[in-house]
Amino acid sequence: MPDEIVVLGAGMVGTCTALELTLRGHSVTLVDRSPIGRETSYGNAGVIQREAVEPYTFPRDLKALMRAALGHGLDINYHFTGLLAALPQLVRYWRNSAPSQHHRISREYASLIEHVTDEHGRYIALARAEDLVRRKGLRLMYRTQGAFEDAVVQAERLNQEYGISFDALDSHDMALAEPSFRRPVAGAVHWVQSWSVSDPGALVERYAKAFARRGGHFLRADAIALQERSVGWEARLDGGILHARHVVVALGPWSDALIKPLGYRLPLFVKRGYHRHYVGGDGVLVPTLDAERGYVMSSQRRGLRITTGAEIARIDAHPTPRQLAGAEAEARELLSLGIPVEDEPWIGARPCCADMKPVIGRAHRHRGLWFNFGHGHHGFTLGPAGARLLADLIESKQPYTEARAFSPSRFA
Repeated sequence: MPDEIVVLGAGMVGTCTALELTLRGHSVTLVDRSPIGRETSYGNAGVIQREAVEPYTFPRDLKALMRAALGHGLDINYHFTGLLAALPQLVRYWRNSAPSQHHRISREYASLIEHVTDEHGRYIALARAEDLVRRKGLRLMYRTQGAFEDAVVQAERLNQEYGISFDALDSHDMALAEPSFRRPVAGAVHWVQSWSVSDPGALVERYAKAFARRGGHFLRADAIALQERSVGWEARLDGGILHARHVVVALGPWSDALIKPLGYRLPLFVKRGYHRHYVGGDGVLVPTLDAERGYVMSSQRRGLRITTGAEIARIDAHPTPRQLAGAEAEARELLSLGIPVEDEPWIGARPCCADMKPVIGRAHRHRGLWFNFGHGHHGFTLGPAGARLLADLIESKQPYTEARAFSPSRFA
C-alpha cells in the first residue's frame, strides 16, 4: 500500500520531490509557509545548467583570496558576522576545493547533472510548461582576450572529460549573436545543452499544478518541529499537526534549523543573492554570465533580470545590495538597461554544503526521515533529478544514478 508522505518545502526541490512521489502512487502532502516557488527558486537566473558538471570552488590562490577579502569585484561579498558564523564550513569548503578533492567531487556531481535536462523535460511535458522553456543554452562572456582563451581551454577539457558541447564565439561572433551590446567583448563560451526559462517561479508553479492534478495536496503552513513516533513522524506546524510514515525535509536554507534538534550537525551554510528586473531597454537573446564581473543577465517575463554572485551573511541579516549596484553599472556599459521594476532588489538565500554536493537520502539517525537540500547554486537545475533519486531510495529501489556520494551518512 502506498505510504503517506509529508514533504516540507515547496521550492523547486520540494515540489519536484512531491510530484515524483505522487507520480509513483504515493499519498503526498506538500507544506510551505510561502506560496509555491516564491523563495530561493523564484530568484535565480532561470537556467537549467547541463554544463555545470564541476561545482564552484573556493578561491585558493592568495591573490584571489585577498581580492575577495578586500571586497574587490562583484562575485563575492560578505558580512563579518556571517563570515565568522560560517567559518568552519568555509574552511572545509576551501579544503574540498583542492584539485584532487575537487576532481573526485566533480565526478560524483556530474553523475546527477548529466540527467538534469532529461528529467526536467519529463516534468515540463507533464506540467504543460513548454511555453516557459528556451533551449538556447547559456553563454559565459569574457571581456579580455586572455580570460576568453583560458575559458576555451577549460571548455575543451570539460568536453573531453564529460562530453559537454560548446561553441567558442569570438568578438565578431558575439557582435552578431547579441546585437544589442554597445561595446565589443573578447568572446564567449556558449554551452549549447543548457536550457533556460522565462519565469523560474512560474515553472515551479506548473510542476505544483501537475502534482495537484495527480491528487497531491498543498498546505500553507510553517514547519516548527519534527517528532518521531512509534510509527512514522509528527510534523508540528504553526496551524496544527500532520502525521506521516515518511517526512522529507526540503526546506533549502531553512533545513538546518529544523534538523538540528534531532541531532544532525551537517556542514551547511548560506550564500545570499540579489536580483532586479529592468524594462524599457535592451535584453539578451541567451542568458549571459559576465564571467569576469560575476553577474548574470537573463531576459525574463518581467524584464531583463540581473542576478548577483554570492554574499556570505546570516540568512536574516539586513540587505546590502552592493553587488547588484555594481552589476547594474557593468551591465549599463553593455546594454541600454532601462529602468528597474522593483522599488527594492529581491534578496534570497542559497542552501550550500561544505563538500559542494547536495544532501539527498535517508537521515542516518532515524527511519522514515529523508533529506533533500544543500544544492547551492543549482537547486533549480537539480530539482527533478534529485527528486527521482530520493524517490528510488524511499521505495528501496536500485537508484537510477549515483546515490552514496549524496547520502547524509557521509557526515556520520
